[in-house]
Amino acid sequence: MNGILADYYSKAVERAKTMVMDDIDKYLETKEDIPSYEQYIRERGQFIGQIWLNAWLNATSSHASINEKVSYLTSKGFDVEGVKRKLINQMFRNEIREEEPFDAICWLDTKFLIQKEVWVQRYKKVRESYLCKKAIQIERESKRKLFLKLEYHIEQLLGEYYEEFYLYIRFLLGSQLAIEIEKQGVIQPMEDVTFSSYLYDEQESAYHNYRFVEEITEKYERLISTYLFDFGPNWLKNHLPSNLFDEYKESFGKLLSIDILKEVSFESFDDLSYEIFEDLLNELMTDLIKLIDIPFDLEKHREIFNQDIMERKRKEIEEQEKRQRQKEEEERRKEEEKRMIEDIFGMEYSPPPGRNIQYILHVGETNTGKTFQAIENMKAAKSGIYLAPLRLLAFEIYDKLNEEGVPCSLKTGEEEKVVTDATHFSCTIEMFHEKDYYDVVVIDEAQMLADKDRGFSWYKAITKAKAKEVHIICSFNAKLMILDLLGESDVDVFEYRRDIPLEVEQHLFRLNDTRKGDALVCFSRRQVLETASELQRGKRKVSMIYGSMPPETRKKQMQRFLNGETTVIVATDAIGMGLNLPIRRIVFLENEKFDGTRRRRLTSQEVKQIAGRAGRKGIYDVGKVAFYSDPKTMGRLLEQEDQALHGFAIAPTTGVLEKFQKYSRHLGLFFYLWDKFKIPEGTKKAPLSEEKLLYEMIEGTIVEAKLSLTDLYGFLHLPFSTNEPTLRVQWKQKLEAIVAGEEIPDPIIKESGLEELELSYKSIGLHLLFLYKLGRATEAQYWERIREEISDKIHDQLKSGIQVARKVCKSCGKDLPLKYRFNLCDDCFYEKRSRKYQFNEWELRLK
Repeated sequence: MNGILADYYSKAVERAKTMVMDDIDKYLETKEDIPSYEQYIRERGQFIGQIWLNAWLNATSSHASINEKVSYLTSKGFDVEGVKRKLINQMFRNEIREEEPFDAICWLDTKFLIQKEVWVQRYKKVRESYLCKKAIQIERESKRKLFLKLEYHIEQLLGEYYEEFYLYIRFLLGSQLAIEIEKQGVIQPMEDVTFSSYLYDEQESAYHNYRFVEEITEKYERLISTYLFDFGPNWLKNHLPSNLFDEYKESFGKLLSIDILKEVSFESFDDLSYEIFEDLLNELMTDLIKLIDIPFDLEKHREIFNQDIMERKRKEIEEQEKRQRQKEEEERRKEEEKRMIEDIFGMEYSPPPGRNIQYILHVGETNTGKTFQAIENMKAAKSGIYLAPLRLLAFEIYDKLNEEGVPCSLKTGEEEKVVTDATHFSCTIEMFHEKDYYDVVVIDEAQMLADKDRGFSWYKAITKAKAKEVHIICSFNAKLMILDLLGESDVDVFEYRRDIPLEVEQHLFRLNDTRKGDALVCFSRRQVLETASELQRGKRKVSMIYGSMPPETRKKQMQRFLNGETTVIVATDAIGMGLNLPIRRIVFLENEKFDGTRRRRLTSQEVKQIAGRAGRKGIYDVGKVAFYSDPKTMGRLLEQEDQALHGFAIAPTTGVLEKFQKYSRHLGLFFYLWDKFKIPEGTKKAPLSEEKLLYEMIEGTIVEAKLSLTDLYGFLHLPFSTNEPTLRVQWKQKLEAIVAGEEIPDPIIKESGLEELELSYKSIGLHLLFLYKLGRATEAQYWERIREEISDKIHDQLKSGIQVARKVCKSCGKDLPLKYRFNLCDDCFYEKRSRKYQFNEWELRLK
């Protein structure tokens, strides 16, 4: 034996001897008669040789280090320098197979062949041990089978007598619940309340009253388990077959005790507890808690339980029938609702296929003269009406026609100016009446047809107008929508292009860049006033235009600009609709606006509508456009082609309201049906949010009871600023006075500041809406004069200069630019930061 592996060889020999002796024991223990040693060698000799090889290979290959393997191979004459470990292991394993093996059989001969009595003694010892272990296994298997038999009989019994267990547990639980409810001292409604609902309500009550309680469900699950384990094992002892007790005593030498029964039946009772609890959850609390007054007798409680089941089934049948009736009623209601909607709305909003009217469509960009051409046609006709989107535009055309010798009356919701012998009218679009006839009708800004709130007024004017000619003025993106609406009618289309080009300035605009002829555009009244105030402090003369400004004031502000009294206009996007002014440059101070739902970037059409006001032929032959930020992106919006508008707006008509009155006078139902109404394809439904807001104020009151539905809807539809709470209150007070037969309250007038003056103007406007609706035109003339005085005061305040809160540095008080984002000026910010760094440096030095 190579000296390098001598130690491993010795260990392999010992391991082989042990394994051979184990093999002899396994061989002998199963033999009923003792075999001879020679017989063992004949049968197991080959395997004994394999035992040695396995022991030797395991001792060396697995335990010898790589250095020992290399030394061994080198001693055998192998050159293994640079050879990989894997190959070394393989060469080593092959070589050690050639080592002289341990002669295990020779070793066995010395132990057993010569000493026969040793072989006999070994057999006796191994056989005795084997028989002892086998007897223990047989005994264990016998006991296991007995326990399985016990478990089987227990499960069969619990299933067979489930009702008895259930009724007894039902009695115990019901008594416990009755005691707990009485202790609470609170009488709870238990009618039709199930045990499940009771548990849920109790848990919720504890949670909402900030009381800590254990999980209610787990509490009662444990309670039922306790009941079962208290009496269950004794019950089993009296019901299990007697032979099981005999078998147990025979197998274990002792009686089957209650403790053993508890152990064997634990899982069965646990499962039974869960089943009983699940069934109890569906029980009514009234059925459970009444059991406390009925001593437990199995037959009596079975009778009560069966009665309770029958009563519960009866109620379930009644409930099912009730649900079925409700379902049928709901289906009938839906069918009736569907029929009502079809009858009320029906074909009301289907565009006419064609009309025997000459339509002239004036399509063009802003400031291209399209409105001028339409008005010229109207002036030449015997009678005509101009329909404007804004009171200001209606005023403008009213003044223009009268100045040019064409008698024209004015009619908006808030004023009527009747001119003697006038055959022409200038009105806001909402004042259109489909029964009136004119030679020429002019409908301005018809792209508003797609506006979800006001668009229906344009739809009604376009489709219901009675005239020889109807002139429709719109932007390019509304052209296809209007042509589709007109269907097969005779339509002439005239397109208008700008003679004056627009030029986008690439550099960013700053407020001190403002020059004569500029119009600065932002998207809130506050921003207009702040910007104007900033410019006025810089000694600039400014005109202002914003949506809530009185039309008379707006007209005077425009006139000041036209007369050269002011050199700059600051306006909201109201400037983009129909206002013709000599503007050199349009400046966008903001690129976003709030559209009533969210703040979003301006659309291409909005940019074009506003920017189109720049330039005036003969004055400014190039219109300039500038931006406060991102001029490249905004410039691209100005150049890109607009997406075509789709979907005109619809709203309730007089005909719709008349049809609805056949079914109900309740406007709440009408609004419900309107929301349910599936609008025709290609239309938009007016949300009626303002009407609903006002209706909520008078729903169910004497106002709704006394006014006819048509009159009430007319008052809901009055065009005033419903977003002003004080105006909504005045609106309600006037209606209450009308139905009470009293004089309607005068408008509230306050003059301490610009905002109060503007609100007073709106308050008088609301009062005028009521007066004209009630036919009290003479009284209205007085309030129109008062409103004009308010308008003059607003104009005087704007003319004298706006004082808004200055934005100043909170540290030094220095004025900050209007659009400055921070509360500290740059100097104070850097000084503060410098002090902070110095402090940190001193702190580090001190450390």
